Amino acid sequence: MHVEVVEREVAEPWEGVLVAPARGGDVGVLVLAGSSGRVERERARLLARQGMTALAIRWFGGPGQPPGICEVPLETFTAAVGLLRAHGAARVGILGVSKGAEAALLTAVRDPRVDVVVALSPTSLVWCNIGPGLDGEHRPYRSSWTWRGRPLPFVPLDDSWTPATPTNSASSATSATSAKSGDSGPVAVRGWYECSERTFAELLPAAEIPVDRARADLLLMAGGDDAMWPSLPSAERLAERRRAAGAPVRLIAHPDAGHRPRLPGESPAPASPRFRHGGTPEADALLGATAWPHVLDALRGDA
Repeated sequence: MHVEVVEREVAEPWEGVLVAPARGGDVGVLVLAGSSGRVERERARLLARQGMTALAIRWFGGPGQPPGICEVPLETFTAAVGLLRAHGAARVGILGVSKGAEAALLTAVRDPRVDVVVALSPTSLVWCNIGPGLDGEHRPYRSSWTWRGRPLPFVPLDDSWTPATPTNSASSATSATSAKSGDSGPVAVRGWYECSERTFAELLPAAEIPVDRARADLLLMAGGDDAMWPSLPSAERLAERRRAAGAPVRLIAHPDAGHRPRLPGESPAPASPRFRHGGTPEADALLGATAWPHVLDALRGDA
């Protein structure tokens, strides 16, 4: 499918780009990156070429925003849903990856105007901040999100966790700190999240994302080799929660894919000097290719 698109920058109330079919369209998609903080221009263009109006925004790290993912107002995303509606979208979806998927799910729970969520490498829990808040502080841990000015219940990270070195050992707190920061090369932090779930088990029920309460349809994508956090077990929990409520859900997984599935037409994900994401380029692309027709159907309401 080839559709001529028109692209324009968005400056208020957040930085972003709006890419729309030249002849218009009735499907709008909010496109959210994860902790990279980037504006997902390529992904927005990909969706626009499929006849959808795609809005990709910077949701932290911009003017007036928290410098990290710390107490980010979910109103950031409901405002973007409103903008898509104002541009004529009769159906609105949110496509987010990782922390962007966390935001997408939480927004859909609170905003009935969201018709569908496509969550790539999701979590089933609200997690603590990644990076500093408006006060510039990283600690103490706070929620990643607020709603109507109140922080959402969250799970903190257990800072006693020590990542394995290439020799599967870590000899000191100093080596743990450098590994977590990426000073000793890319590390897998999935174990940090798994450890934190065990340490703070009593906080999990309050921090669960109640997707059973969302009106939106739900499509989940996850890789079994995700090295950033346990997205496939999380996706399975989300799907179970939806099915128990009799709500629509589809889960598409690949055992060898990692944290960053790639959709057809997207360039390969760049290597990270800090984190291991898991998977392989081939498996990540295969997961994206397998899911792609279902993604389009879900966003268009044909699923």
